[in-house]
Formats: sequence, C-alpha cells, structure tokens
Amino acid sequence: MATTPARIDVISDAICPWCWIGKRHLERALPVLAKQGLTFAVAWHPFQLNPDMPAGGVDRQEYRLQKFGSLASTEEADTRVAQAGAGVGLRFRHDLMRRTPNTVDAHRVIRLAGQHDVQDAVVEALFSGYFTQGLDIGDHDILARLAGEAGLDALEVIGMLAGADGRAEVLAEDQSSRDAGLDGVPAFVMGRYVLFTGAVPADAMAEAFAKAWSVIGSQPVE
Repeated sequence: MATTPARIDVISDAICPWCWIGKRHLERALPVLAKQGLTFAVAWHPFQLNPDMPAGGVDRQEYRLQKFGSLASTEEADTRVAQAGAGVGLRFRHDLMRRTPNTVDAHRVIRLAGQHDVQDAVVEALFSGYFTQGLDIGDHDILARLAGEAGLDALEVIGMLAGADGRAEVLAEDQSSRDAGLDGVPAFVMGRYVLFTGAVPADAMAEAFAKAWSVIGSQPVE
C-alpha cells in the first residue's frame, strides 16, 4: 500500500507576519530533519485573516486602529512582530506599509506558483514585498512583478488575474480550513493532521515533524 507523501502543508496568509517568521523557522527545521534522514516537500495553502476585506483593501492605519483600539496598541503589536522577526533575520518595515489588502489574488498567484514548482520563491517574494517594501500585494501589477521576479511568467500572472482562474479553489480551501475549526495561522499540517499553529521555534518544529512522521508515515493512504 502507498504511504502518506513526505510533505508538510502550511496554511498561511500573505499578510500574516507570523507566517513569514514561521517560514524562517521551518527553513531552519528542514536541515535538522534532513540529518535524521527525513526530507519533506512543502506546500502552501490559503487562509484569509480578513475574509470580509473589500476587494481594494483598506487604509492600514484605520484598519489597525479598529482592530486594536488605539495607536499605542497598534505600535505595541508591530514592535512584538519586529522583534520576533529580527530574531530570525527578518526586517519588518511597518513604517512603509500603507494598505491592508484583500489577499485572494495573492493566494491565486501562490496557487499558480505551485503548479510551476516555484511556490516557495513566490511566497517569499510576496512576504518580502509586503513587509519590507510596503507594497500593496492586492494590486495586480505588483503581484505580477513580484511573481515574475520569483520565477513565474509575469504575463501569465496578469492573464490569470484578469479572469477567475483559481478563485473558487482558493475560497473553497480557505473555507474548508475554517470549517475544520482553524481560526489562526500559520498552521502546519502533515497527512491531514494539524500538528501545531504559530511561529514555533525551529528545534520544536523539527521534533514535532519527526514524531508525527514516525506515526503518520506508516499509515496507509485511504
């Protein structure tokens, strides 16, 4: 019988800072696992932190004030993120971020990247574009440019975004995670089991993945 593929599925949003931090921890965990003879492919899946976000996004400061209640609370949250990011070599430029976008189209681009085996690079480009350059990753031209620089055909991205390709699939996958009870990301999944959520440190990630694989890897696919 076939066994579960050696894959880690990450449920994430392109504007989730903890997802980018979690990505860095994952990148540090994978070599640790490789030394144990465990190698994994990684696949990224959509989740919307703001499923009711208008298509054009909103002013970030107004959104954050509404979410956190005060400028002080907003700045405190950003400081926590920046400090955690610095611990894994990431620089968050909250001062450059002007809009909080709707991320459905970003997820459509990530889905397309998965079909062309450049998903990791595209996910990284979107995180970096949003968090370090303050780019509006709800804008089609910006999405195409970032994806093009990461290995996709920018013209293909523009053509895809001009239509509805991938939209229904992204929304369905997002809803499926919510229906399963997921209410925050990043979430790390193996063999349909959510192992943990949050930007867990690399050593703890590696330990969790190794333990899970010792069980899940021996189970037959239904």
